[in-house]
Amino acid sequence: MRQKPKAVCTAAMIIINIAVFLILSVFGNTEDAVFMLRHGAMYEPMVMQGHEYYRIFTSMFMHFGIDHLLNNMVLLGALGWNLELETGKVRFVVIYLLSGIGGNVLSLYHGLSAETYAVSAGASGAIFGLMGALLYVVIANKGRLGRLSGRGILFMVALSLYFGLTSSGVDNWAHIGGLIRGFILGAVLYRRPKPYSPYIRPEA
Repeated sequence: MRQKPKAVCTAAMIIINIAVFLILSVFGNTEDAVFMLRHGAMYEPMVMQGHEYYRIFTSMFMHFGIDHLLNNMVLLGALGWNLELETGKVRFVVIYLLSGIGGNVLSLYHGLSAETYAVSAGASGAIFGLMGALLYVVIANKGRLGRLSGRGILFMVALSLYFGLTSSGVDNWAHIGGLIRGFILGAVLYRRPKPYSPYIRPEA
């Protein structure tokens, strides 16, 4: 029999991000901050003073150039595939969306507090949320899940945060916020499957 696709929501999120990028590319330059701002990127004064709260959500599906998009989609595919198979489709989508929103909210709060305003966009907050949730899932499975290990996930988290902190133009607060939110959501939503125990019919 033909098998059903396994990580359909991960594939759907990748398709949505690519579709948004292609549509925006038709109408303008996705590396132009002003163009991106006109089409839904996040900018602290417009969110708070202009009450354009939708930007916290829409900016999650926008990317500054093809490199930004491809880097995020590769990570989304790798992390999302593993997480969705463990949590199920609905929980995966909840973790992805709420982590992205949580990351953007922390980024928004930091920008307003420090008065360092910047146009921001990208799926990295949501992707770090997947990383955080996957870290919890591996921990809940005694440090190993298939080919994934707790040490491997921790190394990925540390390396990703390091590259972000040592690179310019990266919204590290969105990364940190997404990571924390994802770990918490993983702890709340994930239930470790019970080990299979076959029923044995007693002899007459």
